[in-house]
Amino acid sequence: MLTRKQHELLVFIDQHLKATGFSPSFEEMKLALRLRSKSGIHRLISALEERGFLHRRHHRARALEVVRLPEAEAVGGFAPNVIRGDFSPRLPGVRAAGEAAAVQLPLYGRIAAGLPVEALRDQGAQISVPLALLGSGDHYALEVAGDSMEEAGIRDGDTVIIRRSEVAENGQIVVALIDEAEVTLKRLRQRGKSVALEPANARYETRILPAERVRVQGRLVALLRKY
Repeated sequence: MLTRKQHELLVFIDQHLKATGFSPSFEEMKLALRLRSKSGIHRLISALEERGFLHRRHHRARALEVVRLPEAEAVGGFAPNVIRGDFSPRLPGVRAAGEAAAVQLPLYGRIAAGLPVEALRDQGAQISVPLALLGSGDHYALEVAGDSMEEAGIRDGDTVIIRRSEVAENGQIVVALIDEAEVTLKRLRQRGKSVALEPANARYETRILPAERVRVQGRLVALLRKY
């Protein structure tokens, strides 16, 4: 799902590309979105890349490419859109939920300090999730606590769908287990023998830890929100 600022930036880049043939500068994007610093633009671009709307050609100046626009796109409007994974009729360990093309995923609870994912497994709670949001593999759901990822479109109280995995690529949003005790949802950056866990909120600091202290428990594939 795109936030309003993500949507505004995507539309601005698309219009600029169509009008000039090249992508806008970070200063132009900052002014267009009325942001105070360019760091906010960097975070928005990373979030759009993560969701498959934008592609950045690294090592080239002003080289942004709009891959696609949200469904029901309208200039000047805002159409929230859930990013969907590949359809898979059979998922390991997941029980079908009637004829509504949905499955029941385990809902492990809120991501909070001191509660590893494994410690939440026995709660027995489940949540119905459309199959269209899922790809292959084993999945589970977690409720988000806090606002450290709000600029990536993830708010307090949202439910994130996680594909279970022990590896992730740079820039992906993951569930990370720190020191076998603390679980957090952050953007992952590998830096040599260190791991950086980046928030998507300027009020929070990036945590840089030795790689051996961090274990990936899954990566974000979808988000559910109740209004």
